[in-house]
Amino acid sequence: MTPTTPLNSAETVVHSFLPDRGAYWRDHAWMAAGAMTLGMTILWAVGNPHEWTGAVGGLAAIAVRAFYLASDELNARWDMTETRLLGPQGRNLRLTDIKHIRTLGSAVQLITHSGDKHMLKFQANRDDTIARIERAQIGGWS
Repeated sequence: MTPTTPLNSAETVVHSFLPDRGAYWRDHAWMAAGAMTLGMTILWAVGNPHEWTGAVGGLAAIAVRAFYLASDELNARWDMTETRLLGPQGRNLRLTDIKHIRTLGSAVQLITHSGDKHMLKFQANRDDTIARIERAQIGGWS
């Protein structure tokens, strides 16, 4: 889950964005709370007298997801060079191609002019991630 795109000549990595373990588990705790609430609400709405089982099912579903994906998600790295962001599985986008930067929980979503979307997930400080990318877009890498 590390960048595999080769660097161009005279291109160097100026910063690497790594997922944060605390952000990963915090986001999954919020997802579990939402899934538990949704499960209980649905069972209550259909008249099931055992709506508490919705909480158990929601928690179990998110817990399985969290433990199953942790090894991949916590090793996903994005490298920023002077001109590009290089991500896992061959992701490669020029800083000048980024049209919008948005947040979702601890993730930073990058949307290109062509509409492609990329996520830097589980950032410890999403505001710092955004600031670094925006600074790099104008040539201020430090």
